[in-house]
Amino acid sequence: MKNGEIIGRGNNKVALTLDPTAHAEVVAIRDACKTLGHFQLDDCVLYTSCEPCPMCLGAIYWARPKAFYFACTQADAAAIGFDDQFIYDEIGLPFDKRRIPTLPLLREEGLKAFEEWENLMDKFVY
Repeated sequence: MKNGEIIGRGNNKVALTLDPTAHAEVVAIRDACKTLGHFQLDDCVLYTSCEPCPMCLGAIYWARPKAFYFACTQADAAAIGFDDQFIYDEIGLPFDKRRIPTLPLLREEGLKAFEEWENLMDKFVY
């Protein structure tokens, strides 16, 4: 919502689209950004039915709304089978302790790409 007007809507489309990132918050953010023609939601407010999962929380922070509100809590979601606590737990673990193997690879090549970005004169900083 921006200036009292709904600028984007979303509902969970994971199963419908076969896209694990199509959570309601992400779908709503995509819709709102398309409406605004911008990748950030400055001066916008997001309303959700539940406290966001780690992915959605990250998307919300990247979109940079001025606030977001949620109805149900993580505990409420866990009680009906939507338990994201294992992801929160995984984030803090060392790479070698995570359930999905997480292995650093080609850091030097990656740093070269970062250096190229850093030295770009016409980059769009966000």
